[in-house]
Amino acid sequence: MDVSVIIVNYNVREFLNNALVSLSKSLEGLASEIFVVDNASDDGSVEHLKQKFSHVKLIANERNVGFAKANNQALTLSKGKYLLLINPDTIVQEDTIKTLIQYFEGHSDAGMVGCKILNPDGTLQLPCRRSFPTPWIAFTKTFGLSSLFPKSKLFARYNLTYLDPDKTYEVDAVSGSFMMMRREVYEKIGGLDESFFMYGEDLDWCYRVQQAGKKVYYVSTTSIIHYKGESTRRSDIDELKIFYNAMRLFVRKHHAGSSIFEWFIYSGIYLRKILAGTARIAKPLSVAVLDMALVNMTILVGEYVRKNAVFTFPHYAYPWTFIVPALVVAVTMFFAGAYTERKLSVSRSIVAVFSSFILISAITAFVKEFAFSRVIVLISGGLSLIVIPGWRLAVRLFGYGEKSSRATLFGRRTLIVGVNQSGQEVMKKLRAQAGGGYSIVGFIDVNRQRLGEKIMDVEIVGSIETISRVIEEHRISEVIFSSDTVSYSTILGIIGNNRNRSVNFRLVPNTLEVIIGKSSIDQLDEIPFIEIDYNIAKPANRIVKRLFDINASLILLISILPFVYFFRVFLSRRTKENSQGGLIKAVMFLPEVFIGRMSLVGYANEGNSKRNSTNMFRGKPGITGLVQIHDTTNLNTEEREQYELYYAKNQSFLLDLEILVKSLQRWIQR
Repeated sequence: MDVSVIIVNYNVREFLNNALVSLSKSLEGLASEIFVVDNASDDGSVEHLKQKFSHVKLIANERNVGFAKANNQALTLSKGKYLLLINPDTIVQEDTIKTLIQYFEGHSDAGMVGCKILNPDGTLQLPCRRSFPTPWIAFTKTFGLSSLFPKSKLFARYNLTYLDPDKTYEVDAVSGSFMMMRREVYEKIGGLDESFFMYGEDLDWCYRVQQAGKKVYYVSTTSIIHYKGESTRRSDIDELKIFYNAMRLFVRKHHAGSSIFEWFIYSGIYLRKILAGTARIAKPLSVAVLDMALVNMTILVGEYVRKNAVFTFPHYAYPWTFIVPALVVAVTMFFAGAYTERKLSVSRSIVAVFSSFILISAITAFVKEFAFSRVIVLISGGLSLIVIPGWRLAVRLFGYGEKSSRATLFGRRTLIVGVNQSGQEVMKKLRAQAGGGYSIVGFIDVNRQRLGEKIMDVEIVGSIETISRVIEEHRISEVIFSSDTVSYSTILGIIGNNRNRSVNFRLVPNTLEVIIGKSSIDQLDEIPFIEIDYNIAKPANRIVKRLFDINASLILLISILPFVYFFRVFLSRRTKENSQGGLIKAVMFLPEVFIGRMSLVGYANEGNSKRNSTNMFRGKPGITGLVQIHDTTNLNTEEREQYELYYAKNQSFLLDLEILVKSLQRWIQR
């Protein structure tokens, strides 16, 4: 038996599936065995393994026994000449295991090796090569000196950031997410120390390897991707506390009697807690400061409009004129939840600002000394009702800020790598997933032979060789790989070459069920909706929608429609025909919107007034809508149904604005 692979799994079924697929390719030609020790997952991992990976030797624990003990369960049963401990949230290159075995065979002093470990964005994962925590190293790590001076040999010894990551050398320790050991070394030093529940056991194992007279090497000639922290993210484990407790245990075991060392560890725990608490306070506070600044700006604008100058108030009015209104708005916004759970809520900010200026107006009415500012309060209130909800609306429209229940319709500019059947299936599933947050820019093929061709009306815009240039030219933010299309080595190479760009790389496993990314997993398979409460049927939503239709259509009819008629008469036939599917055609339907036969945003009415009797209420036909902003000729009935159901369920004033802005962009581009 050449190699035994051991994986400890806890609630990361999707990642585990992908890791096992990549391992099967890396183990080709080797006599191998794979153990998966499941620590009482409740996400269906065990059932999935039994169904899809029957060759894997499964150990299913009834409780979470920790990383060290779970690995030891498999180590005692293993038979391989080399032992590989690897995390389930990893992707392995095809050559990784063979490369490391060759390194062992060429370096008899090597007792353990690790490889280059990359983050999903292509950057180096720092713990893949590091030093043991001495008092000085603990001090520099705890108090942030290693981060401030990453190239300093004096301060950056913990993660060895001063060393070239593309060179191979001896290190104190490698990461527990990927560590490979000779069997004879394991038989000499034993398994992992089960005193460590999680973290620290890898440092301890590396320390014991060196005590046994062998060396630990970082091998840079092959690499893996590690989606760090997925297991802890799916649990209620206090990761930071466990990390520092593991450090303290390591110190007690190998540096007994070092009270100064322990003091550094405890200091690190409390310092990190203080920093975390400060960060939680700083974010909402910064939003409140921005709102208060905007209120004061509106006061200055109101003063200038009223008096053609600024700072004209009586001397006793300062600084209260700027403190009190801004503070009233901030406090009201806080109680409305605009600084806590709903920072970007447009409706809450409107209500809060409106209520605030009613209170401010009352103050000026009862406090005669400030009665001089009533008109200015009125101007400031009107402007605040625009700018404070306005910046939130802008942020939400363009998809920034906190994650809401649905993604912005503008979507993240996305490439799909692979034009074969699996790549096309990914495209179909993304397009059928309304509000999924992906705006497909094009396909990437393995070569340039079909460059410019269209598949499902989406162009092949580049090849593997030119993908970096395509990412830059098309301002791509998401790249989705179909694992059936390109090798894992190619995927890691692309990620590594683009690590300095702000791009999120995602992978679709061969199951085509999920998209695995840096910070999330998106489900691709459809989820049936049962007894959905449709927003579009709610009386309040219908009233707001109708009022918006009346006002917007009236304004546009008065201001734009005469010009449209003028251009229709005098423009050439060719221009007229090209414009019919765009802005001019949309404007011509405004009278229908005004009298209530249509809506600005609604379902696509393509001359078929007969609606399926099984469909639920979907409002009125619209000038634009979710179906209309896609090329309707390339949507099948099921896909159209998905978009219409999504709109009916999620309809809101904000969603209508998103669709209108997106439509306007498309009309202008045409």
